[in-house]
This record gives sequence, C-alpha cells and structure tokens, in this order.
Amino acid sequence: MSDRGQNKTGPLRDDELKKELRGQLLSGHETRAREERALEPSGEDQPAVDPMPVPPRPGSTPPGVTPREVELRGELARHLSRRAYPLHRDELVRTLRDHHAPDRLVDLAARLPDDRPYASAQDIARGLADG
Repeated sequence: MSDRGQNKTGPLRDDELKKELRGQLLSGHETRAREERALEPSGEDQPAVDPMPVPPRPGSTPPGVTPREVELRGELARHLSRRAYPLHRDELVRTLRDHHAPDRLVDLAARLPDDRPYASAQDIARGLADG
C-alpha cells in the first residue's frame, strides 16, 4: 500500500512547521542543507523568471483568444477524449455524437469546412467561434 498523499504529522503539526520555517523562507537566504540542491539563478543568456507569477484574473482570457473560444474549448474538452490529432470535420462530429455532446455543439461542428484537418482543440474552438 502506498503512503502517497497521507500526512503523517497532522494539521496542527503542519501549522507549527509552517511557523518555524516562515522566517527562513522569507529571509531570502538558502534553506537547503546541501549546496548541490540549491536553486541556481538564470544564466546570462536566459531571461529572468518571476518566481511567483501573477495568476490570471478569474474571467480573463489569454491574449489573442476570445471569450467565446475559451467557452468552446472548455465544452470540447468535456466531450472529446484524449485523441490523436489532426481531426477532420466528419471525425469530430462522429466523436462528439459518441460522447453525447449537446446537439448545439454537434451542429456547430457539422458546419465547419472539411477542407482541412484541425490540429488541436484550440484550432477547433477557433473554427467554431469564427463560424
């Protein structure tokens, strides 16, 4: 039996450990005992990396992606299993029907042009949003 995911210390001890380590973590000094395990800074030819990237605001969309594409991509992910791409329109429609996708989504997919393969779920969502 695996111990993965089981906490041996309990929540109270976890809180105590967090308090003990808080000062060390915020000090900016190395907390690792073995030097070879220490994180190394970015090289001169590499861009600096923000250790704590700012998460996107809820409801925001990535640059170059419309909210409609995000919505469609999420809906496609619920009904398309991990599948080898590229997919042509007829394969997409058949797969959506097999996975009991809503008729509205199947109808949108059926309107896609079949003259090209769709390389990813994002590609399909972009085609559905444009159509």
